[in-house]
Amino acid sequence: MTRVPRRPPAGETTCKAGRENRARHQRSMDMFATRVNRRVERGFTLIELIAVLVVLAILSGVALPRYLDYAARARTSSLQGALGGIRTGIANFYANSSVDGDAAFPTLAELETIGTVMQEAIPANPYNGLSDVIAATAAQAAARTADGTSGWRYYVDNSTDPPQAVFYANSTDETTVEDPAGGNFTANEL
Repeated sequence: MTRVPRRPPAGETTCKAGRENRARHQRSMDMFATRVNRRVERGFTLIELIAVLVVLAILSGVALPRYLDYAARARTSSLQGALGGIRTGIANFYANSSVDGDAAFPTLAELETIGTVMQEAIPANPYNGLSDVIAATAAQAAARTADGTSGWRYYVDNSTDPPQAVFYANSTDETTVEDPAGGNFTANEL
C-alpha cells in the first residue's frame, strides 16, 4: 500500500521557512490594509458632501436675491446721481445766463460740449450703457417717451416764457423707486 503524504490544512505550512514567509506576507498585507483604511478615513462620505451641498444651496437661495436687490438699488442710485448731476449743470447754466440778462437753457450742442454745461463727458445711462443724448420733441418730453436708442433725451425750448427744458433717461426699465400707486417708477419717469 502506498502512503499518501499528509497535507497540512489550508493556511498552514509544514516547515519553518514557510511559516516565516506566511508571517511576512501577513504583515505586509496588514500594513497595506492599514494604509488603505487611513486613506478612506481621511475622505468625506457621500452623506457629508450632500449635506454641504444642501447648506450651500440654502445660503445661495437666501443670498442671491439680496445681492440682486443690492445690484438693482445700485443701478437706480447711479441713475439718480447722473440725472441729478446733469440737471444741476443745466440749472447752473440757466442761472448764469439769467445773470447775464438772457435767461436760456443750454442747447443740445452746448449740453454735449465738455466744459460748457458739464466739466466732464455725460455719463452712461446705467440701464442701457449709452451716454449719447438725442433731442426730444415737446410731446415726447411730456410723455417721457423712451426708445432705448440713446442714453438720454433732452428737450429744450428757449422761445417760450419762461424757457423750458426736460432731461430724462431714454430707458423704460423698472427702477427701485416706488411710485404712489405701489409699483415702481421706470427710468424715464425719474
